[in-house]
Amino acid sequence: MASSAAGPSTKPITPHYCAVCSLPTEYCEFGPSFSKCKTWLEGEDKDEYERLWGEGNLAARIGTLSVEKQEKIEQDAAKAEKKAAKKAEAEAKKKEATKIIIKRSERTKRKHQTHVQNLELFGIDLKKAAKLFAGKFATGSSVSKTPQGEEEIVIQGDVGDEIVEMLKAQVGVLKGAPADQVTRVEVKKKKAEEEPVA
Repeated sequence: MASSAAGPSTKPITPHYCAVCSLPTEYCEFGPSFSKCKTWLEGEDKDEYERLWGEGNLAARIGTLSVEKQEKIEQDAAKAEKKAAKKAEAEAKKKEATKIIIKRSERTKRKHQTHVQNLELFGIDLKKAAKLFAGKFATGSSVSKTPQGEEEIVIQGDVGDEIVEMLKAQVGVLKGAPADQVTRVEVKKKKAEEEPVA
């Protein structure tokens, strides 16, 4: 039997990966940032760019697609790219605007509780954080629901200052929670609020 029979190639293929979307360059057109990928590839590897997007190769890839259809595909890709960029920007702004709230509330005249809210918005596991606080302060610490139905960590004792220091030092599971986005709140007992001010 002749060895020149045509068959699939056994040569290994080394794909080119895009630094923008991390897909193989052949698949950039299906990613969220197609125009950025093309610009990067043109500057990074002219040969690969010509192979994929050169005049002759582009015509061969388009095949029977009409010019109108090709333009529509490019417009859709541009829309998807803008949408993805807006979404990422909105999420970044929301994170910047979010505050970690540390409340101090009175249980009795001499005993206090510290409530920590919004840590989960920065990717912090509340149960692990509660366990960290319990170990650090040798006191009760648990995850509970606020009257609004959101979760918070409740720690027995007045430990707000220490929690701020832990956030600044990015201790353990608190890594990623910004210490510069902390709001301190003092919650008085209702009786004290109702008493007239002299």
